[in-house]
Amino acid sequence: MPCAFAARIILLPMTTEDHIEADLRVLQLLSKSFPSVAAASSEIINLQAILNLPKGTEHFMADIHGEYEAFLHILKNASGNIKRKVRELYAETLSADELRELCTLIYYPEQKLEIIKNQNEAALAAVAPEASASSPSPSLPAFYATTLQRLIRVCQSVSSKYTRSKVRKALPPEFAYIIEELLHESPSDDDKQAYFDGIIASIVETDRADAFIIALATVIQQLAVDELHILGDIFDRGPGAHIIMDRLCHHPSFDIQWGNHDALWMGAAAGNDCCIANVLRLSLRYGNMQTLEDGYGINLVPLATFAMETYADDPCDLFGPRLDKDDTTHNEKTRRLIAQMHKAISIIQFKLEGQMILRRPEWQMEERLVLQHIDKERGVYVKDGKEYEMTDTFFPTLDPSAPYVLTAEELELVRQLHHSFRVSDKLQKHIKCLFTHGCMYAIHNGNLLFHASVPLNADGTLKEVNLNGKYYSGRELLHHIGMTMRAAFNADTPRDEKRFARDYFWYLWCGQESPLFDKDRMATFERYFLRDKTTHEERKGYYYLLRDNAEVCDRILDAFGVQGKHRHIINGHVPVRVAGGESPIKADGRLMVIDGGLSKAYHNTTGIAGYTLVFHSRGFELIQHEPFESADDAIRRGTDIVSSKQIVELSGRRLRVRDTDKGRELQAQIAELQELLYAYRHGFIKEQARK
Repeated sequence: MPCAFAARIILLPMTTEDHIEADLRVLQLLSKSFPSVAAASSEIINLQAILNLPKGTEHFMADIHGEYEAFLHILKNASGNIKRKVRELYAETLSADELRELCTLIYYPEQKLEIIKNQNEAALAAVAPEASASSPSPSLPAFYATTLQRLIRVCQSVSSKYTRSKVRKALPPEFAYIIEELLHESPSDDDKQAYFDGIIASIVETDRADAFIIALATVIQQLAVDELHILGDIFDRGPGAHIIMDRLCHHPSFDIQWGNHDALWMGAAAGNDCCIANVLRLSLRYGNMQTLEDGYGINLVPLATFAMETYADDPCDLFGPRLDKDDTTHNEKTRRLIAQMHKAISIIQFKLEGQMILRRPEWQMEERLVLQHIDKERGVYVKDGKEYEMTDTFFPTLDPSAPYVLTAEELELVRQLHHSFRVSDKLQKHIKCLFTHGCMYAIHNGNLLFHASVPLNADGTLKEVNLNGKYYSGRELLHHIGMTMRAAFNADTPRDEKRFARDYFWYLWCGQESPLFDKDRMATFERYFLRDKTTHEERKGYYYLLRDNAEVCDRILDAFGVQGKHRHIINGHVPVRVAGGESPIKADGRLMVIDGGLSKAYHNTTGIAGYTLVFHSRGFELIQHEPFESADDAIRRGTDIVSSKQIVELSGRRLRVRDTDKGRELQAQIAELQELLYAYRHGFIKEQARK
């Protein structure tokens, strides 16, 4: 078992009696886990061996935006790594169709097995109808035996860089012993051939082949990726953010650096009404109510009722949902209702945001007080002495004398929606998972991960940002923002601090100095209601203007304490326009932007359908994905995401565990265990007698 005091990294190179006496209390605690010279020595040997294993494979993804089918498929095929392993093992012995079938079986074992068994039953019925009801197809046992042997070889390949202990932890308890036996036996060994074949035959004869294949496929998927890093924006646009969160919350090793859309949903879960309105508006804009209704049980009936009554005579043409051209799930009546709901919640959003801006003058967002500039009688927008033509002039709930006051009906609707978000157990569970596995930034193996930006001044220096009366920059800023976000959910947070923390989620979504936004404004109102497109512009912060500069990237890396010859910034947020010739690799390789547009809404912008950045023992590879058809198509026809590989950076030698953050932790543990050995052998601590 690992040492309990791995965080104590600063140790003297040579153990001395003074040093032992200073650490005696810690060593006594450590001796509880390793009570003898033999136990401590064995652990040192074990850890030294682990240091020499190849570095585990890390996958980095960003901006998933609810596209659950594509995301889950990428997880299942390990960004193409499993297909590569299968080809390495069987390219010489299996046809292209057989390779494709084997890969599909690994990705979707339950569904594929059902299809295979149905096909076998149909074939048997055609040959011997009288036997089909009671007899299995003669070819099915042979299929099971062959498939199990192939899967064992694939599992051996993906598990080869791990210790037996780590592999054992990944195995399902029901089959752990049998799988472990098969993984460490070679059927090519004549002495073991009968033993190996006997296990396979017994699995088939006891009718456990299906369950065993599913278990093996799951283990292969899990071991193909050692660590998964999500650089923000799981939510919005696509239909299945809740499905993605369900999968991630059960993933064995993942972390997330929160994105602006994640922060918006976190704010909604905390009870921030501005965030709730924005979440609803975005969901309606993209015709996506599945996450809200099916995923989290948010009751949209009050909003629908209010919208139909309030905007009964309004065509709401500008508020129709953005749907795929081939969409067949929304009829005209449904689209009309969505448009009415979309407009209703948009007006409510602008009112709530106005109230927030007036309540938080320190945020200096008066520029976004937009409703007061509507001349309702004349149907124009008047600001700074200039008139702008409006695309829509029907505002039945707007009182020009009090533009940010909700009507009684709007107030009741907001109360109901607020309650629905706050009592959603599944939403609260998923937000808790985001906090458990997430933060504003992370540093892994010389890579600085964050979703969007680090606020900068025009000269590329770190910008000091006001956070509740105190100024922070760089690493401190992101740390304190993360602590503020957590404060909104902590029961022991003082009332005023908790209210600020809850409000701050909205600032993170659209505030000028928010590292998750970093623009001069969010021009949502202008895009909806003003014809003059010059009013739609959102000017990006200096980070986006300067991130191609290697010196600026080095300054950021230095400020965050990222060390190493090959260090990088990795982030997403802004889709890379590959179709326009933009490269995701910037600043002489110091920065990698991995938002390739996994969301369907961005496919036309980027020209691709997402990236996975892979960091394995040989270096970095960027996997560029083409659009994914559907999981059903993948299961039935064996289609896969078409991906192309770009080598970003190769190491001169194969990286080992000792070259990683985990390796440094293990070396610290080894040093502590060596101190414990010294303490045992020189009488500072007594060994515990064996029981």
